[in-house]
Amino acid sequence: MIEDIKKYMVYLKKERNYSKLTLKNYAIDITKYMNYLNDNKINYINISKDEIRDYLKYLDGLKLKNSTISRTLSSLRNFYAYLVIQDKISYNPFKLIRNPKKENKLPVFLSYEEFIDLLETLKGDDDLSIRNKLILEMLYATGLRVSELTNIKLNDINIEDKSIRVMGKGQKMRIVYFGDYAKDMLSLYLNGYRQDLLNNKSSDYLFINRFGNQLTFRGVEYLIDEISKKAAIKYKISPHVLRHTFATHMLESGADLRNVQTLLGHSSLSTTQIYTHVTSEHLKQVYHDAFPRQKE
Repeated sequence: MIEDIKKYMVYLKKERNYSKLTLKNYAIDITKYMNYLNDNKINYINISKDEIRDYLKYLDGLKLKNSTISRTLSSLRNFYAYLVIQDKISYNPFKLIRNPKKENKLPVFLSYEEFIDLLETLKGDDDLSIRNKLILEMLYATGLRVSELTNIKLNDINIEDKSIRVMGKGQKMRIVYFGDYAKDMLSLYLNGYRQDLLNNKSSDYLFINRFGNQLTFRGVEYLIDEISKKAAIKYKISPHVLRHTFATHMLESGADLRNVQTLLGHSSLSTTQIYTHVTSEHLKQVYHDAFPRQKE
């Protein structure tokens, strides 16, 4: 069992080029599954459809989101597909197991004024404040995922063209763009502040932590959380909220849905279409707030 999991992780890393975060999630999902099987004395090689359904009921009993259960199913479906390739089993028992329905939860996004409030909490001109301002500007200007942001290398950036070459999910390359505010902050950061953070170390990565190493996913999550607390925004802000904000503001300003899909790196247009529901709700609220006879 353990040997199969180890070999599978090597396969995902070397053959499929999966990111560190994806590998970590797969490992967590499969390990939790194996622990459940051990506790219930179930052989993972000979598992039945009913036993899989019992596991899904167990996950549901933990009050996990449907999206989390779907991710777990995807992890296990792919793991068993690998076992088929390796002739460990003759068929994939997860192949006919359906994912739970997606929750119809609209993404949280900031107003432009709230985004400015975030920026205004960073009043200092020290190296970390300048870096953090750049992170906010880049997340908002590009709609990047955090993993994409932290993996930007210097040679990925074309400052004059205001563009960045990004390696997205599934090792798909795309180009994203940024505006003048982000360009000015980027130039400022690269003109000394980044070098100060490096502290005589060397790195190809754009964003550096206080120890001179590549800034991590968790590092960005932490600083966005701290900034949002200082800005006294009433709801929890994650880096992904800035990605939602980028997409929503682009559509509200008249951007074509397919262009936003390309900029976000979504493989399916249906993934991007959730933002049309957000903008529709926003438009409805604007109407109710502004239409004179609505107020009577």
